[in-house]
Amino acid sequence: MRLLDRVAVVTGAASGIGRESALLFAQEGAKVVVADIVEEMGQEVADLIGEDALFVKVDVSSWDDMERMIGKTVQRFGRLDILFNNAGMGLPQATTVVETAESDWDRIMAVNLKGVFIGVRHALPVMMAQRYGAIVSTASIAGIEAVPRLAAYCASKGGVVSLTRQLAIDYAPYNVRVNCICPGALEKPMGKRRPPGVLEECRKRLVQRIPSGKLCTARDVAYAALYLACDESAHVTGFALALDGGEHAL
Repeated sequence: MRLLDRVAVVTGAASGIGRESALLFAQEGAKVVVADIVEEMGQEVADLIGEDALFVKVDVSSWDDMERMIGKTVQRFGRLDILFNNAGMGLPQATTVVETAESDWDRIMAVNLKGVFIGVRHALPVMMAQRYGAIVSTASIAGIEAVPRLAAYCASKGGVVSLTRQLAIDYAPYNVRVNCICPGALEKPMGKRRPPGVLEECRKRLVQRIPSGKLCTARDVAYAALYLACDESAHVTGFALALDGGEHAL
């Protein structure tokens, strides 16, 4: 088991990438804090894991919520080894800069970028004291290349990539590694509620651009997070791992 007796916090763990990651981490021996703003679904994931799991309701953009989350983790399990900053969001109306309202810009930044800052801000003192820690964040291919009509989302995920690299430099002396994952087009994209026919047509167009001929899945991201969280990647820090089926190489 690659995470035997490790303690991991996974944000956005009620569904999608977070759910898959929380379950996989537990399968690999970790004690898991399932963190999400959606209480019923988050508790369901914790219940599936069993006694080695704890659900904590959090808004990742809230300083107090995240401080409480880390505090409860240490109180319950005695330490914190892994923080997976996975929670994120997009808003369909936030497209170009000219078409994006200030409130939508602020909300995307608060969850996608500020949420990562707050998470590491509260986790780092624990990890520094332990002289051990692995921090992983879900960024996006949109954080390392431009995507049309996603100004706020690109900016927020680009910030995650840049912050990851900076954190890796500052905290390497404490044996704390910091990396991020940049998924490409997802099989089940977050927040994409479109008629089935429209979604299938969109999927076909996306797949045509990907050398591997398939979209990224939540399970793909979970396994990438597992690698970056475990000691097999002990010499990896400051890295943005692209999961895009080769699209970025074109």
